[in-house]
Amino acid sequence: MPKIKTRKSAAKRFSKTGSGKIKRNKAYRGHFMTKKSPKQKANLRKKGYVSSADEKRVKSMLAS
Repeated sequence: MPKIKTRKSAAKRFSKTGSGKIKRNKAYRGHFMTKKSPKQKANLRKKGYVSSADEKRVKSMLAS
């Protein structure tokens, strides 16, 4: 069987950690940042993790 190709759009958005979790960027950072408090903006800069419900789907997209 041929190898499964990595979806490049997913590879640019997600990265694996050492423990096998998948890191992602937070949403709501595109625009309208002047309305948001400094605390909210600081929390949006931090990385999030993909939920367990979506993890299998994202791992198949990364396929590495």
